[in-house]
Amino acid sequence: MNRAVIGAWERVLVLAPHTDDGEFGCGGTMARLVESGADVRYVAFSIATRSLPEGFPPDTLAQEVKEATADLGIPDGNLTVHDFDVRTFPDHRQDILEALVALWEDWHPDAVFQPSLHDIHQDHQVIAAEGLRAFKRTTILGYEIPWNNFDFAYQAYVSLEQSHIDRKIEALSKYASQQHRRYSDPDYIRNVARTHGINVNRDYAEVFEVYRVVA
Repeated sequence: MNRAVIGAWERVLVLAPHTDDGEFGCGGTMARLVESGADVRYVAFSIATRSLPEGFPPDTLAQEVKEATADLGIPDGNLTVHDFDVRTFPDHRQDILEALVALWEDWHPDAVFQPSLHDIHQDHQVIAAEGLRAFKRTTILGYEIPWNNFDFAYQAYVSLEQSHIDRKIEALSKYASQQHRRYSDPDYIRNVARTHGINVNRDYAEVFEVYRVVA
């Protein structure tokens, strides 16, 4: 995706079903957008208390996402953290839709980054489907979570520099409670971005499915 497109987005919204999904899916892109002067807002819908390893306080992920998004240059006032119970989003679909519609009516983002419609996690599927309904009047891109995507259309590439990937890795390192997960490994994160970059003759990139482009 070229600089003209990225530069045209003044207000960008990132939807993360759970804290850290946004960083995994488009952390480098968020770093690039902030660097270009875009106003980036991040909304997480669950702090996944029931999925925390033993010994971590219930609000751990709420604190970690603040530190992670700050590393990407997102001010605290641009972070919203909801507390829908993990793996129950289908039961709260209408409440989630209403929260998303309120975001549209309040802010009118120029572009929305959200999970892929091909993501197999039930919470991710709800955010993806309701995101399309709430933001159908603007540009919508679906980000890749490789371990959750059985299928993914590589339709848009955002080229990134090493500094953007370094910031993504640093942001994800703030999730001390999630470092036991193999996909948190910095080499894995860097290698995925490097592979996508090589595919379009760039150093690094993140990839997206395109659901709607409004220019």
